[in-house]
Amino acid sequence: MICTEDFLPVPHTDEQTDERTDVSVAARTASPIPEPLPTAMTEPAATRGVYGISVAAELVGMGPQTLRLYESRGLIEPQRTDGGTRRYSAADLARLQRIGQLLDAGLNLAGVAMVLELEAANADLRAQLQDRLADRSQPEPAGAGTAG
Repeated sequence: MICTEDFLPVPHTDEQTDERTDVSVAARTASPIPEPLPTAMTEPAATRGVYGISVAAELVGMGPQTLRLYESRGLIEPQRTDGGTRRYSAADLARLQRIGQLLDAGLNLAGVAMVLELEAANADLRAQLQDRLADRSQPEPAGAGTAG
């Protein structure tokens, strides 16, 4: 018979301080800590699909069937592997969290779709405005504004 206690970490006694510590802590301090990998290797681009449906669902606190429903309603479009497996990006996860917030606020899925479209249009307009303001703040070349 297997007992769950067989899988618990074994306490370790530290001879120097005579305090009981977890073996995993002692193991981590026994060997040098490796250098972290460069950020480009450890953090995927925000739009690169790296999370499977079950991981994505767990990260946003929803069920996999819910994510499939949102995809069927056009609220989210995860990337697909060559084999057809859904892959969710960090941007997809943020969008799923926003969908959850809107649903919690009392909107139905049709309302959520409309709000997401309006938010995207608003973001586009803000970007265009920023571009125009940046163009205006650039000094004009000499003689460009005078008519001859």
